[in-house]
Amino acid sequence: MDGWQILEQAAVMSRRGESFALATVVWRQGPSSSQPGSRAIITADGEVRGWIGGACAEPSVIREAQHIIASGESRLLLLGSPEQFGDALQDGMAVVPISCQSEGALAVYIEAVVPVPHLVVVGRSPMAHTLVKLATDLGWRADLIDGADFSTSDADERAMVVVATQGHHDEAVIERAVAARPAYLGLVGSAKRGAALLGYLTDRGVPADQLDRVRVPAGLDLGSTTHPEIAVAIMAELVQLRTAGALSGTAGPAAATSNADQAAGTDQPAQEQPTDPVCGMTVTGAPDGLQFEYSGRPYYFCSIGCRQAFSADPAKYVERETRCLSKTGSR
Repeated sequence: MDGWQILEQAAVMSRRGESFALATVVWRQGPSSSQPGSRAIITADGEVRGWIGGACAEPSVIREAQHIIASGESRLLLLGSPEQFGDALQDGMAVVPISCQSEGALAVYIEAVVPVPHLVVVGRSPMAHTLVKLATDLGWRADLIDGADFSTSDADERAMVVVATQGHHDEAVIERAVAARPAYLGLVGSAKRGAALLGYLTDRGVPADQLDRVRVPAGLDLGSTTHPEIAVAIMAELVQLRTAGALSGTAGPAAATSNADQAAGTDQPAQEQPTDPVCGMTVTGAPDGLQFEYSGRPYYFCSIGCRQAFSADPAKYVERETRCLSKTGSR
């Protein structure tokens, strides 16, 4: 895909609510396989769509992109030796040393693309219209759907759904909404009305784990309020929960975690990738990658040149690695 096709696919992924990073080459020092304007999408699990550079650059770009997706903080990544950039280094830039036989260098801008929050308001009251306007003013994607037209397909696990049908077939709307398992599901109404509605749905056989997700009344408790103030209270609750990372799939950058950690359900850090013992560059360590076995241990390399240097005198590089590890107290 060329650069424009990458941007088109990025727009599609953003509308689907996917988190990813967009990497763009802004400068190169030849020889290099990349050109200024080369672009690639990097997903949270390390998939690359597009072209950002060869075997020397790509692993570093992937690793930094995954950090940027998690933090939400875009940055300029300089790939090469510090001497190649000199006084150009500024705050917000990160230098990643790479050792390629081509002796090229790259500057890559990596931008975190955080999905726009999606709010679905079901109803047609003045409060519902106000709530949609508030969300739109915040840059959110907001849909206003009449209760009779709402279906489970109008929301997904990333969406936030507020039911404001005010007695017009609330039960049927809530039953369809819980089946979508949205990140947030709130009902506008009193606690007494909510208890009666949820009790009715329980009698109908709607699973308790789905009904337990319904917040009623929706919004922060601001006391006796007007319809516009109810919309503000609901919007405030959504912002508060999203910022705190309490809504699965909609968390802001500060609360984001990697897809791998979420899937594993653990806070343990990802396993470290091996480094090239000759140049120190991080490499993938894939079974089909460049490797050389010495003393029963496989070593991985970024290029044939580094592998040749190591194979000519393995003890030299193993001893150097041992000295470095002993200084840091690592194994």
